[in-house]
Amino acid sequence: MSTMPSDRSPDSTLAYFREGYRFVGARCDRLGSDVVQIRLMLEPTICLRGREAAELFYDEERFVRRGATPMRGQRTLTGVGGVQGLDGAAHRARKAMFMSMMTPAAVRRLGQLFDDEWRARIPVWAEHGPVVLYDEMGRLLTRAVWAWAGVPLAEADVRRRTAEMHAMIEGPAVLGPKHWRGLIGRRRAERWAGALVERVRAGALPAPEGSALRIVAEHRDERGQPLPRRIAAVELLNVLRPTVAVDRYVVFAALALHDHPHWRDRVRGDDDATEQFVQEVRRYYPFFPLAAARVRRSFEWRGYAFPQGRRVVLDLYGTNHHPELWPEPERFRPERFAGWRDDPFGLVPQGGGDHFSGHRCAGEWITIDLMKRAVANLTGAMSYRVPPQDLALDLTRMPTLPPSRLVIDGVRPAG
Repeated sequence: MSTMPSDRSPDSTLAYFREGYRFVGARCDRLGSDVVQIRLMLEPTICLRGREAAELFYDEERFVRRGATPMRGQRTLTGVGGVQGLDGAAHRARKAMFMSMMTPAAVRRLGQLFDDEWRARIPVWAEHGPVVLYDEMGRLLTRAVWAWAGVPLAEADVRRRTAEMHAMIEGPAVLGPKHWRGLIGRRRAERWAGALVERVRAGALPAPEGSALRIVAEHRDERGQPLPRRIAAVELLNVLRPTVAVDRYVVFAALALHDHPHWRDRVRGDDDATEQFVQEVRRYYPFFPLAAARVRRSFEWRGYAFPQGRRVVLDLYGTNHHPELWPEPERFRPERFAGWRDDPFGLVPQGGGDHFSGHRCAGEWITIDLMKRAVANLTGAMSYRVPPQDLALDLTRMPTLPPSRLVIDGVRPAG
């Protein structure tokens, strides 16, 4: 058995927060291996990157998710007890609940709400001058997904709910006040969502048939029991929060259109070109940095020992930029997706494997549809300018955004 290449640092936690998305890849490159061992949060951790590593990582016979995600991530981003940390029958039952919401008709319905909200905002943007695209997209997606999920939302609450979602998204990989805001946002949102679920169960709040709110409120677990109020709140937020998080991808799509303006004409009215463009945005721009699991039972892979219970992380960003998978990975080239067939372990911005049985993001189809609609709206529904501003992405910040959050002005309706 071979000795796994190891980073000899006593602990790499501060280095992870300091280096960001390139943290794992830098150690893999330095040690000449896609399998390396480090100490992270004072615990031995195996880091993986690449397609074969992703296929291994999503093998449910070899890995479990329980206890893998650090508590700072559960207490901000995912919620304690959510589907991301389940295994076996419990995970299959909970994942089936989410996938029941992802029918083609449901995805189209959310997309139409998104389009309607966008078109309604264009005259407002045209009248009121410069627009911070990230801020507008967050509130726009909040309105759309709340309506789609059957969750009541007063216009006066839109900014507050959007801010809570953003705080949870930004909380895990930061220290200090931003992390604390994530904790507070999570607590407030879970109290609010739990109360909604209780009102639905008591018959005090009608929830439309097939809506996320009703599906979560009525769901029975693998033992036939309704979800406890707090867990139901966590899972309702696991529908709402990731959809609001698509605002980052919309900003990245707009940034790509700005940096590669020849693609504006190529995507306009061309679904194939739009699909290629969106997939390259998802590959090229940073979203989730890592996914975590633990070894179910000791095994050997590539001559290396994977001891039972050892934490293992898959470098999602590094896999999406692996030169063996993606020639010239640091070039933005949507044409690489011409004729591409979905590879569940090659393109992993929202996880890998099977949507229905594995831990791949249940909302990935929603993400792709919303991004395609965003590209169509940016290139066909309106015209605008991108004034001078700082658009450089800081890969040490997780999750990252342009410092300006992408400002546009001179908005005019198309035609």
